[in-house]
Amino acid sequence: MTLAPSSADLEAAAAVDPSDLISFDSLLSADELALRDRVRTYVRQEIKPNIGKWYDEARFPLEIVPDLAELGLLGMHLKGYGCAGGTAVDYGIVAAELEAGDSGIRTFVSVQGSLAMSAIAKHGSEEQKLEWLPQMAAGRAIGCFGLTEPTAGSDPSSMTTFARRDGGDWVLNGTKRWIGLANVAQVAVIWAQTDDGVRGFVVPTDTPGFTATPIQQKLSMRASIQCEITLNDVRLPAEAVLPNVTGLRGPFACLNEARYGIAWGTMGAARDAFEAALTYSMGRLQFGRPLAGYQLTQQKLVNMALEINKGFLLALHLGRLKDAGKLQPHQISVGKLNNCREAIEICREARTILGGNGITLEHSPLRHANNLESVRTYEGTDEVHTLILGQKLTGTGAFR
Repeated sequence: MTLAPSSADLEAAAAVDPSDLISFDSLLSADELALRDRVRTYVRQEIKPNIGKWYDEARFPLEIVPDLAELGLLGMHLKGYGCAGGTAVDYGIVAAELEAGDSGIRTFVSVQGSLAMSAIAKHGSEEQKLEWLPQMAAGRAIGCFGLTEPTAGSDPSSMTTFARRDGGDWVLNGTKRWIGLANVAQVAVIWAQTDDGVRGFVVPTDTPGFTATPIQQKLSMRASIQCEITLNDVRLPAEAVLPNVTGLRGPFACLNEARYGIAWGTMGAARDAFEAALTYSMGRLQFGRPLAGYQLTQQKLVNMALEINKGFLLALHLGRLKDAGKLQPHQISVGKLNNCREAIEICREARTILGGNGITLEHSPLRHANNLESVRTYEGTDEVHTLILGQKLTGTGAFR
């Protein structure tokens, strides 16, 4: 596999998206377009030809991790320690292109960079940053982020994982669930209750008492890894704690990074599903003419394209705000809620154009729709983001 695309590859990647009705590319800089084209070419060459097999086998392709590192995508929005130091818009563009391949591929980059690496970069000591961030940026170490528990999903304040002091050490006990990459990770960021509030801990996964078990028989995110983590008297030195944050604002700061990327990524999945449906409709004959020549099909295509255009405009606006230091948490909820909700409807509608053929892995729309069932749930459900926005609009919290 080569990461140096040919001129023909780049020309194909730079072609106008068939869903683009508003000249969206004119809103991006030359550097942003070049980044997009490099990642798009990689996804077209290495992900799309293989994703059906990986999905069918329920396997995340660890062999692509060095490629993602060489492309500079791991922790790409972080600065220093071997990270690329890209902008928020750069990261969003990459998220969209990766999720056009599959949500599981974008999720890997999100868990690695926006969650695990971001936690260490935002809240860690200099020693923790020096030990882990260069390895993770280079793909030599994989990270995971342990917040969710079997009975503490949308309400992380109810977590029961507890870290107690024992002399100069910390001892962790508890269970985490739906933790991406945990069984292949070398380091875990684990959030736990303590006598002084919620704290984060940097936990090498070879520490005795740490066990990660993959969750099997999934109907969604099959080319991805989610695990249950058991912490049984996991003993850590004092310096394992993230020193620069106490309370849930620590993990929430990382979740907002991931939620922002989802606003872009879901539109990548929607765009890919639309393109699959458009191509199919122009070649599939029914009653002697292409499906694309029927009014009902064109209505479906137009409605999908309109929502894709609006979704990308929203994502770009959020990215420009983020790069200017002006992005507010409730605005991230706007992007996550709206774009997840629209993307899953687009993918379902795209499947209808493919008819029965659309239920096979030869075509992407139903795979994307299945994945988006998970994406819509993690990093805040529709209900959670609705209540965040409801509180913004009314000034009244309705979570309890």
